[in-house]
Amino acid sequence: MIELGVNIDHVATIRQARRTYEPDPVWAAVEAHLGGADGITVHLREDRRHIQDADVRRLRDQTQIKLNLEMAATPEMVDIAIALKPEMAMLVPEGRHEITTEGGLDILSKEAAITDAIRRLADHGIITSVFIDAEPAQVEAAARAGASVCELHTGPYAETFHREGRDVASPAIRRELERVATAGALIQQAGMRFNAGHGLNYFNVQPVAALPGVRELHIGHAIVSRAVFVGMREAVSTMKALIREAAAAAAQSRGMAG
Repeated sequence: MIELGVNIDHVATIRQARRTYEPDPVWAAVEAHLGGADGITVHLREDRRHIQDADVRRLRDQTQIKLNLEMAATPEMVDIAIALKPEMAMLVPEGRHEITTEGGLDILSKEAAITDAIRRLADHGIITSVFIDAEPAQVEAAARAGASVCELHTGPYAETFHREGRDVASPAIRRELERVATAGALIQQAGMRFNAGHGLNYFNVQPVAALPGVRELHIGHAIVSRAVFVGMREAVSTMKALIREAAAAAAQSRGMAG
């Protein structure tokens, strides 16, 4: 069954704009859970631009939902994850000048360090995911490094979807979607879990949710943006319904074809 992980970083972005105490990311996590979220994702960045250390401690202590901690593969962040013990730690690239994550983790260029980080996390019972571009070489490197999960970067697909007028029949969109599907198949063949995320919203999510074998979609900005107008529970519930609808229809279609 496909799952939805809700990234609540940008609830903290609003709070940090005033350096105050509201809106509270923990409250957002509870509301997302009540709306049907299967997990909560937060990115504890090295520059602490939105989520703070106290937020992740409170999320761990005060909520009853699966926690996915996005983090750079640095000794400091690995130590924090080991102390926190999230259900999953996702290694991501990080740049001080980026607005948000701009691409997948280049495991090939940092394979030794990433392998060491994954080993340390695994030694403490933490499942490790890597956020990578939909490239076969990166999938192979993730398997060598010992990752249990690969989350494919869907940003290029999302950008193309918007640029091409949201026409899913567009050849350019189909090419980007096929790149994700091909990499997803390789991930599963290597014995890893296939997740996806970045740039997904209420208009472009269903073709990704319909891909064979995708286990989780991680979505944040679109949900938090809609929540400003309709509330977090409804924003999450609507996204969850779209994802489940597409996954169920695709499974039925594949069953009929088989």
